[in-house]
Amino acid sequence: MIRRLITLFAGAAAPLAAAAALPASTDTFLDTHCAGCHNDVDKEANLSLESLTFAPSDPANFQTWTRIYERVAAGEMPPAKKRRPEAAATANFLQAIEASLVQAEATTLAEGRATRRRLNAYEYEHTLRDLLASPWLQIRGLFPEDGEAHRFNKLAEALDVSHVHLARYMNAADHAIRQVVSTQWHRPPTQVKRYYARDQRTLTSKFTQNPFNASPDRQTYPLLGFDPQPAVRAHEAPLSVGDRDPAQRELEAVGWVSSNYVTGFTYRWDQFRAPVSGRYRIRFSGYTMWCAPGGISRRFANDRDTVGSVRPPNKLTPNYDALSRGRRDEPITVYTRNGVLNRRVGEFDLTPEPAIHDLGEVWLVANETLVPDASRFYRSRPNNFRNPLMQEDGCPSVAFRWMEVEGPLTDDSTAAGYRLLFGDLPLRAAKDGKGITVDIVPSGDTRESGRRGGQRVEPTDEKTVEVVSENPTLDAERLIRSFLARVYRRPATETDVARFLALVAERRAAGLSFTEAMVAGYTAILASPRFVFLDEPPGRLDDTALATRLALFLWNSAPDARLLELAAAGRLHHAATLQREVDRLLDDPKSARFVEAFLDYWIDARKVEDTTPSTTLYNDYYLDDALTEAALAETRHFFTTLIRENLSTRNLVSSDFTFLNERLAEHYGIPGVKGIAMRRVSLPPDSPRGGLVTQALVLKVTANGTTTSPVLRGKWINERILGLDVPPPPPVAAVEPDIRGAVTLRQQLEQHRADPSCASCHIRIDPAGFALESFDVFGGWRDRYRAIDEGKPGIKGLGKNGQPFAFHLGPEVDSAGTLPDGRPFRDIREFKQLLVEREPMLARNLAKQLLIYATGAPVRFSDREALTRISESTRPQGYGVRSLVHAIAASELFQTK
Repeated sequence: MIRRLITLFAGAAAPLAAAAALPASTDTFLDTHCAGCHNDVDKEANLSLESLTFAPSDPANFQTWTRIYERVAAGEMPPAKKRRPEAAATANFLQAIEASLVQAEATTLAEGRATRRRLNAYEYEHTLRDLLASPWLQIRGLFPEDGEAHRFNKLAEALDVSHVHLARYMNAADHAIRQVVSTQWHRPPTQVKRYYARDQRTLTSKFTQNPFNASPDRQTYPLLGFDPQPAVRAHEAPLSVGDRDPAQRELEAVGWVSSNYVTGFTYRWDQFRAPVSGRYRIRFSGYTMWCAPGGISRRFANDRDTVGSVRPPNKLTPNYDALSRGRRDEPITVYTRNGVLNRRVGEFDLTPEPAIHDLGEVWLVANETLVPDASRFYRSRPNNFRNPLMQEDGCPSVAFRWMEVEGPLTDDSTAAGYRLLFGDLPLRAAKDGKGITVDIVPSGDTRESGRRGGQRVEPTDEKTVEVVSENPTLDAERLIRSFLARVYRRPATETDVARFLALVAERRAAGLSFTEAMVAGYTAILASPRFVFLDEPPGRLDDTALATRLALFLWNSAPDARLLELAAAGRLHHAATLQREVDRLLDDPKSARFVEAFLDYWIDARKVEDTTPSTTLYNDYYLDDALTEAALAETRHFFTTLIRENLSTRNLVSSDFTFLNERLAEHYGIPGVKGIAMRRVSLPPDSPRGGLVTQALVLKVTANGTTTSPVLRGKWINERILGLDVPPPPPVAAVEPDIRGAVTLRQQLEQHRADPSCASCHIRIDPAGFALESFDVFGGWRDRYRAIDEGKPGIKGLGKNGQPFAFHLGPEVDSAGTLPDGRPFRDIREFKQLLVEREPMLARNLAKQLLIYATGAPVRFSDREALTRISESTRPQGYGVRSLVHAIAASELFQTK
């Protein structure tokens, strides 16, 4: 008989040990149906019930018993080949295990489901943006990366706090406050200014080949309308007519045939730098061109050789004297450049006919320049690269005439951040240097960029400014009180007020100005535990705590005035009120933060650029930012639509639509989609696409850039989509894919599964991974694997980096498999249909993921019944995703700490 010690860790209370004891009847079930395999001799799946104690206060032990419960409840154990227990025996066994685990877990929840935690970097950044009315603040990157537990960055056990975090909170708060003061001090009037391409040195300095730009493929060239200007390109004629001939000035343009280096941005508008952080309206004027081949190039002996020797005309070299109108639209992506963080702010399609393209309003940070990138073009990587778009009769090109900037655009919100900090007190240049320094972008400054901390930075001037107070003591108290009332998520106490007023007084006594002392006080508040940490007393949340939890759930920010007003009135807990507020928050543009942050961790969307496609096997994906950005946009648009339209969770697995632009549609082999804009596209009935699991982003983050692994993808599907946790692998050698193509990973796994300790998990993991084997490392469809073998003829081509690649086609892909319950499938289409049949399971898992994200607490064993009630309550709405959000917000699990 299996002797299991039913005991708890030393030091636990005796009543708990008695409450957690398993009834003797469980021995009979285990002896009859489990002991034959899971004993000290066979120890299948690395589990021996002879050596296993029942010590649920040990998390690892608790998890082991939880897995036993799950496998028996799912019908996976005993395995189908063994004698099946009677239904009543199974039910009694499960009931006994469940009751004991629930009772054992109850003591750990005495302080609440969620432990006290700090704001993560996402939440801190968005909270400061909203409080200070400064949506352009970029402070997330100032913090160490947040830890991850239960796959999210919202749980206390992963959000550690150290002196480093405290210093970073203070630095971030100080930086944000100075940014707000800067925008108040430097308030240039709104103007419309046109920046001509001919005035940008970063564009025109590349007209002539030189040792630093020896390739003509990276050159820029001058145009007058559609006509080349060889004399201007050779610097034998004036660069521009300037103001002498307005009509001709509007026809002057600069063209090029390659894409930008994202890190350096070669083709940027260097004469423009945003004078202040805020909103701007951006327009570009340009068109597409076609360059014939047959251009000349030069060979330079060394860096001192400034003339070089002329090479003969080359059919692979663009000829900037033989130009014609463009043959198609070209997608243009617009980025900002500030030397530290480059951000995408818009896109448009440049047409063969000259046109003005309006990006609309964008947020710019002070000092940022703008860069229009021809995203379809190649990004050359030396040496000896070639333009992969060059054909027998030439290559595509783009030309720009000007960029027009209207701004900064101001309204009542422009000064809201300053009013929160200093009310109506005036701001002036500091006397005797006593004040705070702010960065000012000098008007018309054309100084060269510099470097700071290894990063290129644009030049600025520093200005010392001060807030003028006639009565610093009274103003300090008035301002600190009003700031605390808005910033703290529940009413501040007199102790809070006194603490920070004392700090301000201390700073002033030490010789700091009123302004410096107030900034010190505000910085301390924004780094204080009452701001950084969530205060949720055990038990049912009061309305104020509920408002905070709801805002952090759906906006990643602090509650706004409406939520705080309802909380103060004690109305937020009312079911109808809560439902209206959930809808209001979801319908607000700020809910995009929820979609972004939730997907970043649930499906690892944040890791989309963590792997780089192999330049040997997948050079056609290397440097393709347009594909990466479209893949991320597809997933975000898709999930947003599931929420907005309350579509069923079955769409996570199989849907009849997705979101595409031309680049992504080309990648998926779907015709008829033109242009860079993402749009909803109906999928053909037989399409393998549709659903989250076959989107490029998911398929990229579950691969390593060189090969795919059915094990990794299968584990991902089980855990992220089905909600089936996969235990860590036993200490056996990992299976490494053979990139020579001599043997497939499926064949290797068949040998791997011969080990009994591996087979029990792989029978669950591998089928989902096999179903996805028809997709390569970036989600492209494949019938055969790519492989490397110098002894076999290769498929040759040029990558986006201009470098050649040559791979050969390896073995055929086999995407068939059999689910653990015995149901077979031939390919990804049949596999998805089998998953759709498990819609309640899909809904329950999504509810689980949302609940962890929303509460900052894991879904424990004792929460399972409540979780099932949440998901099943949405069955009448077809398990709609928006309904799940509503059900979570209304649940006891959400409304209880």
